[in-house]
This record gives sequence, C-alpha cells and structure tokens, in this order.
Amino acid sequence: MSVIRSVVRGVGSYLPERLVTNADLAAEVDTSDEWIVQRTGIRERHIAADGQMTSDLGVRAARSALADAGLEASDIDLIVLATSTPDQTFPATAATIQAELGITHGAAFDLQAVCSGFVFALSTADAHLRTGMFKRALVIGAETFSRILDWTDRGTCVLFGDGAGAVVLEGVAAEAAGARGVITSHLRTDGRHRTKLYVDGGPSSTQTVGHLRMEGREVFRHAVGMITDVIEDAFAATGESADTIQWFVPHQANRRIIDASAQKLQIAPGKVVTTVDRHGNTSAAYIKLALDVARKDGRIQDGDLVLLEAMGGGFTWASALVRW
Repeated sequence: MSVIRSVVRGVGSYLPERLVTNADLAAEVDTSDEWIVQRTGIRERHIAADGQMTSDLGVRAARSALADAGLEASDIDLIVLATSTPDQTFPATAATIQAELGITHGAAFDLQAVCSGFVFALSTADAHLRTGMFKRALVIGAETFSRILDWTDRGTCVLFGDGAGAVVLEGVAAEAAGARGVITSHLRTDGRHRTKLYVDGGPSSTQTVGHLRMEGREVFRHAVGMITDVIEDAFAATGESADTIQWFVPHQANRRIIDASAQKLQIAPGKVVTTVDRHGNTSAAYIKLALDVARKDGRIQDGDLVLLEAMGGGFTWASALVRW
C-alpha cells in the first residue's frame, strides 16, 4: 500500500473591512500608539462588522484557498475548523461553513486549541488524509475575538483582531508528492497553566460567553521556552535545522516573543514572516493569514521548507514542518 503525504494545494485568507488603529483605541482606553507598539509591535487590527460571524469569515477564506488551489468546493470531503469563537455552542461552525460552500458529503468539525488551533487542525487533517479516509481537506482558522474582549482592559483589548485563513490539503501518494507535504508536527498541552490565559465564561460554568483574561507576564515568561521546545523536537525528528529551513512563520501575537524565539533558535531575521503589525493576534487564524501574505508576495515558493509554530491558552503549543 502506497504511503500518502498531505500536500498543500492552496492557501487563502479574509480580513473584515473595519480597520482599527492604535490611535482609535487610544481614544477609548488609557493607552497610546507608542505604548502598544513598544510592547507588542501591533499597529492595527481588523474587527468584524455587526452581524458578521466566524462562519462568514471562514467561508470567505475557504473560497480564497479553493481558488488558489484551482479546486471546487465539491472536491473537498473534510473540513477542520480551528476556532475559539464559534457561531454558537452547537452545531459545529464547520458544519455551517460546509453548508455555505454547498458541500453535502464528507465530514466537518471544529477543533479548539486557542492560538495553537491551526497547527492542531493541520496535524489532525494530515492524520486523516494519511489513512486514506479522506482525499482533500479544508483546514480553516477563523476567529471573532472582538466578541469576547473586555474593551475597558487595555492589557488585552489592544492585542487581538478578527480574521480567517485556510489551506487546502490533498492526500497524494508519496512517489508523486516527492518531498512536498506535511513532514512532521508536534503538539503539547499543559492544563496546569489554564488560568493564565482563559475566558471567564461558558455554558457549563456561567451560562454566559464571558471575556478573555490574561496574565501577560506569565504568558510571556512561558512562551519562548515552550515555542523552542516543540521546534527543537521538529528538528530532531527530521534532521532539519535553522539553517535548512527557508521560512519561519511564528505565532503572530507579540513581536518581542517572535524576536526572542527566533534569536534563541538562531533563525536568521530575514527568514521570519511577521504580520502582527497589520493583523494583531487573530488566534487560530494568524498562521494562515501570514502564510497567505508570504505566498502572495512571492516569499514562499514551491519547494520551500516552512516552519510553523504556535502557543495559546491551555497552555497549548505546537510546531509543524511543511515542504511547500
């Protein structure tokens, strides 16, 4: 039986039209553009319109990825949506996206790993494709974090934005895929840290949506170590290194974490894809947004080895190596 590799066929993204700058926020809360940029590197973020739901963003990103892949929605038989801000408690928002795309076969489900969601979803879709159970998957990250922010808390409301990104994965026989595809992924969770970054609501606890709460210093303190942990595992599993990768697409949450992680791993600054200044932290959507930017501006080329990493509430953290 032939070995199957999960190959990236297309990538797409969508950002809501409403743009909110640091100056806009400074007019509402006790902050400033200088304060936000110095601590995070963020200059602006996009916010979903009234009535615009996570599924709406996900559908737009999915269609963009399908167009990039040269495929129709009917070619997809698996949708894995990473999100922490579903349209409703159930059914899965992935099912809504499936219906909006006109797909009536296969499977669709949500996955919740907060900011690590995309890498968790990528790994999950990869595992399903490798078994031969499905042929082509849409892996989507979509978030409307603006709906769970406390807009009076300057420590969190300045950090996040809304958006969606998607990739199309196809299961291809290894001899046809060559070196392309998802090479390795490494996923971690340590629930002892769950109260350092969480939402203070939920159906079972408060019967409310709640707001995002974060111990910023604690998250920063753990982030660099956790990120390098799973990346070193990826290098050990494959024999690759900071020298052999072409691109590093990190968690777009904080420019200081990105720079510190790359420096600790000895990844050259020119290899780091950074979009946090334009998007803020879009949680499960941020990697795909950054991938789409780097693909469309010509940086990521076919055959490039791309390193992905993420870290989020839980704590969760993850890495993946993908040959484009």
